[in-house]
Amino acid sequence: MRFDLLTIFPDFFTGPLDHGIIRRARQQGQIGIEIHDLRSFTDDRHHIVDDRPFGGGDGMVLKPEPIFRGVETLLDGRLPTDPVEPTAIVLLSPQGRVFNQQEATRLAASYKRLIFICGRYEGVDERVVEHLVTEEISVGDYVLTGGEIPALIIIDAVTRLLPEVLGSETSAVHDSFAEGADGLLDYPHYTRPAEFRGWRVPEVLIGGHHGEVAKWRRRAALRKTWERRPDLLRDAPLNAAERAWLGQLEDARRLVAAELPPEES
Repeated sequence: MRFDLLTIFPDFFTGPLDHGIIRRARQQGQIGIEIHDLRSFTDDRHHIVDDRPFGGGDGMVLKPEPIFRGVETLLDGRLPTDPVEPTAIVLLSPQGRVFNQQEATRLAASYKRLIFICGRYEGVDERVVEHLVTEEISVGDYVLTGGEIPALIIIDAVTRLLPEVLGSETSAVHDSFAEGADGLLDYPHYTRPAEFRGWRVPEVLIGGHHGEVAKWRRRAALRKTWERRPDLLRDAPLNAAERAWLGQLEDARRLVAAELPPEES
């Protein structure tokens, strides 16, 4: 997998891409990352990449010429649909499709190369969206000052899904939101010591019975999802026993709520 980043702040990426799994994947040749200064694709001596919006309004808008020139230079005459290196041209913007684990899985499986356009200011000229971009992605319902941080998020999420990057074929399968975890949040994790400040690890985890451990983890994942992200349970493939158990938890919560004294006004 290759990642290219078009940005007006190339030094922004000094550091974040040089640690942990991303660094190891780069060193082992599993991914390649190239950072490109958008200003280098301008044709004026002042390297201007933005201008005032037509129609008036606040802020500045990134011009189309350097973005088109930058992407076309990176593609070197190829089309994004080239079967040898299928490429997504990704604009990071608040108007894009919301990024999640399923989107990360799709990108990792569908493409060999991702070219990121890191927007800034009020955004980019709409002709970039209409005639160049193949994927417009948002990392959440909030506004950031630029697309650099979202690009890092996507690179991290996609990289860890690539074969052999994590060193274990099942590491990513059991992550929160992963398809292998049925879309549930991850179960709790514990390590040594077995007792810390009077808090003990659940006995089932140190008993050595793998079947019981699996049952505990499944139920713990269900409970955590029910407590924190009940919306995820709507589409989760649960059996009748699991649904009945979650119903008991809901009944218990209603009972506790009914017995609480009314709040003082």
